[in-house]
Amino acid sequence: MSDKGHRFKFCLVSLVCTVTVQRLTSIFLFSFVTSQTDDKSILTVHEEQPGKNEPSNEGVCTILEQDLGDSKNRKTFTVEEAVEAIGFGKFQWKLSMLTGVAWMADAMEMMLLSIATPQLRCEWRLSSWKVASITAMVFIGMMISSSLWGNISDKYGRKVCLILCMLWSLHYGFLSAFAPTYSWILVLRGLVGFGLGGAPQSVTLYTEFLPMKSRGISVILLGVFWGLGAVFEVLLAMLVMPTLGWKWLLAFSTLPLVVFAASCCWLPESARFDVLRGREDKALDTLKCIAAANGSSVPKGRLIANTQTDRGRIRDLFIPEYRKTTLLVWFIWFCNAFSYYGIVLLTTELFQAGSACSATDNSNMEPRCSLECNYLTFHDYVDLLWTTLAEFPGILVTLWMIDRIGRRKSMAVCFLLFSVSILPLYACTQRTLLTVFIFIARACITGGWQVAYVYTPEVFPTATRAIGIGTGSGMARVGALITPFIAQVLLKSSIYLTLSVYLICCLLGTVASWFLPMETTGRSLQESTQSTMEQKNIESVKGHNV
Repeated sequence: MSDKGHRFKFCLVSLVCTVTVQRLTSIFLFSFVTSQTDDKSILTVHEEQPGKNEPSNEGVCTILEQDLGDSKNRKTFTVEEAVEAIGFGKFQWKLSMLTGVAWMADAMEMMLLSIATPQLRCEWRLSSWKVASITAMVFIGMMISSSLWGNISDKYGRKVCLILCMLWSLHYGFLSAFAPTYSWILVLRGLVGFGLGGAPQSVTLYTEFLPMKSRGISVILLGVFWGLGAVFEVLLAMLVMPTLGWKWLLAFSTLPLVVFAASCCWLPESARFDVLRGREDKALDTLKCIAAANGSSVPKGRLIANTQTDRGRIRDLFIPEYRKTTLLVWFIWFCNAFSYYGIVLLTTELFQAGSACSATDNSNMEPRCSLECNYLTFHDYVDLLWTTLAEFPGILVTLWMIDRIGRRKSMAVCFLLFSVSILPLYACTQRTLLTVFIFIARACITGGWQVAYVYTPEVFPTATRAIGIGTGSGMARVGALITPFIAQVLLKSSIYLTLSVYLICCLLGTVASWFLPMETTGRSLQESTQSTMEQKNIESVKGHNV
C-alpha cells in the first residue's frame, strides 16, 4: 500500500478511536458531575450552621448519622476503624484483580519498548539515537504527567483519575499500531507515556481500602501483576512478531486496557477521599457495600472525619512536618528507577560483550554500523523471558521481611544487597556468574521499589497521598531518563566508573531509607494534614514520657 493509503487509513482509524473515547469520557464525566451535584444538594442539609456561610476549612470535624434517632447515645467511628472492622475479603480480591490489570497494562507497554524497537529499526532504517528517542519520549510523557495525575486524583477523586488515564493510554496505545511514519510513532508513544503517568494512582486507590495488617503484603503482591504483564508481553511477541509484525503487537498489547475499560464501572471511589471532601453519606454507602460483599458489617454509630478543602497541592508536601520525608522519598524513587533500568540495560550490554572485562575492550568487539538491522530471534525472546522471571524472587523476599523488619529497613536492605551484588562485576566475571549476580541485583532493586510503593501512600495523608505518589513517580522517570547515558554511553569508556555510579547511588539510597523520619508499619493511614500533625504530637509526647 502507498504512503497516501497508509496515512488515509491512519486518519480514519484515528477519527473513529477519538470519537469513541470522547463518547466514553463524556458519559463518564456527565455521570461524575451529576453525582457531584446530587451530593452537594444532600450535604447542604448536613453542613448548614446558623450565622455561618463560609466554606469548611482544614481540620473541621463533620459527623454523619448512620441511623436516625437517639444519636446522642451512639458511638462514633472513622473510615479507618470501619475498614479495619470490615477486614480483607471478596471486595479486596476483586479490587486486586482490577488494579492488577492496570499494572499489567503498564508493564506490557514498558516491555514493548525493548521488543518492538528492533523491528522498527529494520523497517524504517532508524539510527540508534532515533530508536532511543522512542523510549525517551515515553519516559518524558510519564515524567510530565505524573504530578498532574496526582493533583487530579487528590482534587477530583482516585476513580476519576485512574479511569481517565487508562482510557487515554488505551486510545493512544491503539492508535500507535496504525502509525504510518517515525514522527507519528514518536508523538503517539509520548502520549501513551503521558497516560501511563497516572498508573501509580491505582496503588493510591487500592491502599485506601486495605486493612492495616494486609496493606504491606497486598501492595507488594501487585508487583506479581507487573511481572505477569511483562511475561505475557514476551510470550505475545513470540507468537505475533514473526508472522504479523510490530503493528499487531502494539494493538494486542492494549488488551489489559480494554479489560480495565470494560470493568471500570464497578470501580468505587475511595471512602477516605469522600469524607475528606465532605461527602460522608456517599462514603458510608461505599463502606456498607464493601461490608456486604465481605459478609461483615460497618461499626455501629456515627461516621466522623476531618474535612480538608485544599487538597493535591505540591507545597503541602513541604510543610515542616513533611519536608524531610518528601525529599528523602523523592530521592529513593529516583535511586530505584535509576538502578532498576540501569541493571536492565547493563544486562544486555554485558551479555553482548561476553564478560565484564570485555565490555570496554573495543579491540574484541567488531565494528558496528549505526543502521545495523538485527531482528530478535527465538533465543532472544527466551533470554528476555528468563530476565523477567528474575523479578519474582525479589517480590517473595520482600513479602517475607516487609512486616518483620519494617518499611524503612526493608528498603535499606534491598539497596545494600544491590550494592553488594554488583561488587563481583568489578572482577573478570564470566557469563554464568555474571548472570547470577545480575539476577540477584535485579531481584533486590525490584523488591526495594515495591516497598517504596507501600511506604509512600502510607506516609502521606489522604489530602496529599496521590500528589505524593505522583511526584515520586515523576522523580523515578528522571532517573529512568538519565540511566541510559550511564549504562550504555559511559560503559563504553569505563566499566569500573559505570559500576561505581550505581554502587554509590544505591549506598546513598540505603542511607536515605535509614534516615526516613517515620516508620509506617502498623500505623493507620492519616486522613488530613491536621490529623497527621495531631498524631505526630501524640507520638512525640509518648516518646518523652518513655
